[in-house]
Amino acid sequence: MDTEAQHTERDRSSGKEGRSRSARVSGTDPDLDLDSARDEGADADTDADRGRDGDGDAHHGRDADADRGRDRDADGDGGASGGVLTWRRTGLIGGACMVFLLLFSHFVLQPFLIPSGSMEPTLQVGDRILVNKLAYRFGDEPRRGDVVVFDGTGSFVQEEPDGNPVTGLLRGAAAALGLAEPDETDFVKRVVGTGGDRVVCCDKDGRISVNGVPVPETYVLLGDRPSDVPFDIVVPVGTLWVMGDHRSQSSDSRDHLGRPGGGMVPVDKVVGRADWIGWPVGRWSTVPGTDAFDAVPEWTTGGHG
Repeated sequence: MDTEAQHTERDRSSGKEGRSRSARVSGTDPDLDLDSARDEGADADTDADRGRDGDGDAHHGRDADADRGRDRDADGDGGASGGVLTWRRTGLIGGACMVFLLLFSHFVLQPFLIPSGSMEPTLQVGDRILVNKLAYRFGDEPRRGDVVVFDGTGSFVQEEPDGNPVTGLLRGAAAALGLAEPDETDFVKRVVGTGGDRVVCCDKDGRISVNGVPVPETYVLLGDRPSDVPFDIVVPVGTLWVMGDHRSQSSDSRDHLGRPGGGMVPVDKVVGRADWIGWPVGRWSTVPGTDAFDAVPEWTTGGHG
């Protein structure tokens, strides 16, 4: 009986051991299954964390891209604003410079384009002279031999020509900057006689005389005679007798002798004295002076010789 019992116990034990061995081999051990579950859960959590991290990185990437896009937009807007401000500033500076030049030209120094050959050889067609408007501003008056620019309205031109006021304004601004021909009423000539002078043409040698003294007019274009028109006039006080250096091509005081004013230019119509040639570059120089009138005496109440 004991033997059977032992066998029975051994059989039962063997069965348990067999089951245990088979459980260990097949991986069906509960402890191992629990560990495996825990490992799988951990792996799942890790994958989830990775997913969340990936989603976070994606969100962060999208946010970073959005931020960069906003920065680019801001930079673009700033650049556009900066460009607008720059152009506006440039326009303001350009406008201020234009106003300054116009004021400077109006009161101090005006460029003047020479449109004809009436002052050759002293001034050539296309020269841009600089007219000193301060030369006669403080009590001084034009002298014999000065090259002057004057408004001929009332002397050389009896009526100011009509025209479109807007066009006239723009043209006047361009002329004031030396970019266009001067107004039709503006002229450039040389002063030959001042108030009280007696100017006569011509003496027996074909020369003009002032106050009885012949004038050696070396500035007259070579080959031209002092005048083909004889005259003998006394210049009224406050006026000027003016002539061009290219006598055969100049319409000057001689051509207005029989008209109102007698060809005399009022001193207060003088714009200024031509002191410099500013353009072209090859012509840069002062307007040449002359000593042709140095020997001419001043006018006296007693008359002229």
